[in-house]
Amino acid sequence: MRRRDFIAAMGAAAACLFAPHAVRAQQTTTRTIGWLSLRSADTSTEKSILAAFRQGLNQTGYVEGRNLTIEFRFADGYYDRLPALAADLVRRQVEVLMTGGGTNVARVAQAATTTIPIIFATANDPVQDGIVNSINRPSGNSTGTFVLNTALMPKRLELLRQLVPNARLVGFLVNPNNSNTGDQVRLAQSAARTMDLELLVLSAITASEIDTAFASLMQRNVDGLVMGADPVFQVHQDQVIALAARYRLPTIYEWSEFVRAGGLASYSADRVEMFRQMGVYVSRMLNGAKPAELPVMQPTKFELVINLKTAKSLGLKITESFQQLADEVID
Repeated sequence: MRRRDFIAAMGAAAACLFAPHAVRAQQTTTRTIGWLSLRSADTSTEKSILAAFRQGLNQTGYVEGRNLTIEFRFADGYYDRLPALAADLVRRQVEVLMTGGGTNVARVAQAATTTIPIIFATANDPVQDGIVNSINRPSGNSTGTFVLNTALMPKRLELLRQLVPNARLVGFLVNPNNSNTGDQVRLAQSAARTMDLELLVLSAITASEIDTAFASLMQRNVDGLVMGADPVFQVHQDQVIALAARYRLPTIYEWSEFVRAGGLASYSADRVEMFRQMGVYVSRMLNGAKPAELPVMQPTKFELVINLKTAKSLGLKITESFQQLADEVID
């Protein structure tokens, strides 16, 4: 055998000998996290926050499909599906469990595991709800972001009043299964009294119940509607927007995705930035950080979004001064 052929043969043998070890080493560099959401995969809200979340992961070196696997579980708006989905992710031994959809989802994750790090996003105060002991020094295996959605209810009611100055009776549609609903209703009722408004509170969970609620709102001749903060309404986004248009009902929503899809207006925290930071938090946990070392994040920027085309279809005149308040105006 010639020397060159001998060297080539030895190289091939060495490759065969060490290839399994190389494959195993490559596999161990792939990390796995879980994504537990109350929403559906195809909702515009879910797509928006996932894009921001992936951006945070990518900028810290974790790229899905390259060195990261995300196990997705979606409850499609059904709270009762969450425990089984969480248990499945725990059985798969994900390294970090990301939850989306509020306090209920965070509590289900905490019930499923006390060891896997959990990152939550909640509309209500996580200390008040007992998810963590402190904003700055979270306890146990959980931290995340407090999006202040419940606290923004009075502001949404105030903005609706500005959009419909002659409003006297305003509807408020909530999901009774959401643990934050009681706080949302109390804040909205208090704000309504301050503004000399009558608030009509209705509940809905399913698509048929949403249809019934809108019919009831029209029978009572409400002047406008504030949508409660709940992922179930995000799952039924298209239905809600279509009903508001059919009944010519000025409606303000929790997230800008509703407005970009044809809703009138929204007021919320800058969720894109928050979920980007949550991606960064996951990266830090994969690199060894503990949830208790990472403070619960709170938004510093809020955004008002208005759809002028929808306003025109409702016969509303949006003043120049109100438009100037908006962070985004959709023509």
